[in-house]
Amino acid sequence: MIDWLDETSLDFPPSHHALGAETDAPGLLAAGGTLTPERLEAAYRRGIFPWYGAGQPPLWWAPDPRMVLQTANFKLSRSLRKTVQRFAAAPGCEIRIDHGRAAVLRACASAPREGQNGTWIVPELQAAYLAWPAMHSVETWMDGELVG
Repeated sequence: MIDWLDETSLDFPPSHHALGAETDAPGLLAAGGTLTPERLEAAYRRGIFPWYGAGQPPLWWAPDPRMVLQTANFKLSRSLRKTVQRFAAAPGCEIRIDHGRAAVLRACASAPREGQNGTWIVPELQAAYLAWPAMHSVETWMDGELVG
């Protein structure tokens, strides 16, 4: 059984209360609540994220294990460094930060997914992410067109 979140509180149940691997929804922690920048901040600080489809209430997930990228420990391999350098030297290639956040969300939401109909990046979630100042995008542009 999962908790139903109060509309006004930013509290989440402990992550270890998430449904286990033996269930149909491993990692599902809670449902409901509102999608506000404050709730997103509270969730992500605890390793919890929203993931749901159109017509569903917000579903909050805390799967175990979670992938955490330790950027301080990241080591760029020689082959990846060469690939990045070739890419960066291509005419018309640009890497931009936060230039097209809304366009990135729309593109991700509309990308076809094999075996899936629709998207979890529903309009309500897009609006919440765009209102959240902590959400950033790293974008690839070729000849002035967003490509990744």
